[in-house]
Amino acid sequence: MEHLSKEAQKALSLSTKDRVKYINGNRWIGYTKCSEILDRMEDLLNYPKSNRMPNLIIIGDTNNGKTEILKRFTSSHKPYRVTPKSDLTLPIIHIQSPPVPDEKRLYNAILDKLLISYSANERVEKKEMQITKMLEHLSTQMIIIDELHNLLAGTITKQRAYLNVIKYLANELKISIVAAGIKEALRAITIDPQLTNRFEPVILPRWKMSKDYLRLLASFEYMIPLKNKSGLAEKEVAQKILDMSDGLIGEISTILKRASIQAINQGTEKIDLKILETLNWQTPETRRREGYND
Repeated sequence: MEHLSKEAQKALSLSTKDRVKYINGNRWIGYTKCSEILDRMEDLLNYPKSNRMPNLIIIGDTNNGKTEILKRFTSSHKPYRVTPKSDLTLPIIHIQSPPVPDEKRLYNAILDKLLISYSANERVEKKEMQITKMLEHLSTQMIIIDELHNLLAGTITKQRAYLNVIKYLANELKISIVAAGIKEALRAITIDPQLTNRFEPVILPRWKMSKDYLRLLASFEYMIPLKNKSGLAEKEVAQKILDMSDGLIGEISTILKRASIQAINQGTEKIDLKILETLNWQTPETRRREGYND
């Protein structure tokens, strides 16, 4: 069982039902580009306060790992107390951009994360004051905003007002902002020239046939509790997975989970071309063209 991690080897002894549940769970798999982004975010978190704080925007296609990177970073910097009696420190606040650009909704999302009660009718100014005071008190160093492309769902006036809130929080608190979204998010940022200059774009590309991609597949195989070695990094299987997934890591993960369960049910205990063919998988591009991509 050298093809499996110790944790995956232990999972082999589970019942079929529990092994399937284990496979469907979320597990972190790092890779080169991901590590580069996490390192850059760490630099921003530790950046000395200044009047012009640097920001980051992560650009990538839907289901290509942006949110998982943000969650990983956030989970690595949980709230803490220096001593049992000291005030709580909240290094990062991580929110999802509201579905439409609206100052109140953005402030509400932050207040919800801070577990601060508020009235729907409260003035924006009051919410703004509550947030700035609380984030100062908590020594917050970074705000993470996912799904920034939602900004484009509103009028130009709404978009500008929304971006002004982001700019205000960054300037007032002297903290870095990390945003993420699909490529349209870059277009959203360009509405404000000052923000355009402050946001460093980092592209999260789709996967292609490469050594990094083959290492990724090998990492997946190491963590999937199947009794027989699949050889996911072998050329034909690797290419098949790449074609099925359109190079999106979220799709790769789902394909391998379903193929693993199929391999268990069929008793082959390995992922091969035959197993992959039985999935009747439709690529994200096919789903998009046919109008039912999720």
